[in-house]
Amino acid sequence: MEENQRPEAPFEGDEVETLLGFLDYQRATLEWKCSGLDQAALAATTAASSLTLGGLLKHMAYVEDEWISRWLPGSERVEPWASVDWEHDRDWELDSAAFDTPDELFALWHAAVSRSRHGVGQALADGGLTTRAKRVWPDGAAVSLRWILVHLIEEYARHNGHADFLREMIDGQTGE
Repeated sequence: MEENQRPEAPFEGDEVETLLGFLDYQRATLEWKCSGLDQAALAATTAASSLTLGGLLKHMAYVEDEWISRWLPGSERVEPWASVDWEHDRDWELDSAAFDTPDELFALWHAAVSRSRHGVGQALADGGLTTRAKRVWPDGAAVSLRWILVHLIEEYARHNGHADFLREMIDGQTGE
């Protein structure tokens, strides 16, 4: 993916179109920052951080699945997340990505995004942005689809900043 291939959010869209537009823009930014690299580059670290571009791809696949495939419908985790011992390694998705090929990482992330798009579409059809997640906080509070979408945008935007830095360190590629 090239920088100019990223979809822009609509300038005059309604709330749903705007939220989904910005989410797709952030997704495309991560894909752009991670594209065209081999396994070694996707596993490269910098400074004192163990964060990698491959780890970011796998982490965002987890975030997509956790919120849209698990929290929103109240379902159990899907694989590969279901069999992870999260108590033993709270950063499993970040740590294990170094052992995955670029094809495996992109396939995992693309599948999670596809499941998310389907889940969001279903929730929008069922009740719109005010649809509440079936899984709740310990105090019984349930977040709305609106909250989940904004959280996904925030999560991508934060990690895309990391991706900018990592990609520049790997091969000098810069850009918005």
